Amino acid sequence: MRSASLKAAEFQKALGTRPVARTTHFVLHHLPHTEAKLAATVAPSTSFEPELSTALALEDAVCVDESSAPSESPAWRLGLVLPKKLARRSVTRSLLRHQARAAVVRHAPGVAATSWAQQHPADAWVLRLRAPFDRQQFPSAASEALNRVVRLELDTLWTALCAKSRP
Repeated sequence: MRSASLKAAEFQKALGTRPVARTTHFVLHHLPHTEAKLAATVAPSTSFEPELSTALALEDAVCVDESSAPSESPAWRLGLVLPKKLARRSVTRSLLRHQARAAVVRHAPGVAATSWAQQHPADAWVLRLRAPFDRQQFPSAASEALNRVVRLELDTLWTALCAKSRP
């Protein structure tokens, strides 16, 4: 089950922070834990709608898929900025989305174990595409070659973040 998506204010705050890692095509920003919680809070509701008796039961409910095995990776949210100006074809943007989500799953335990991540607790990450992939080099929108290059570059990005905390 996918976690809640980032709101526009959270994107702005994350993109306003210094990048924590960058490669030729991608930039990674993080949204610190406290700021993420503050941005997510909303002004108290002044409506006079009655509370439902099932509201408490829904908060305690656990999804069947998540109840069988405890998750070892942190509950981070991922925001993606993939502008059409840099990735014109929707197939390419979809490939980038899938690869970015897979990279977070692959690298989350390693990043969470680093001293940098413990000093800078993050609630959310924003991955921004900053340069287009050359259409001459990758004529197919979702070729295996593009898939490999994107995966390698995302792995490099997350590995660079892990390397920050090593002496």
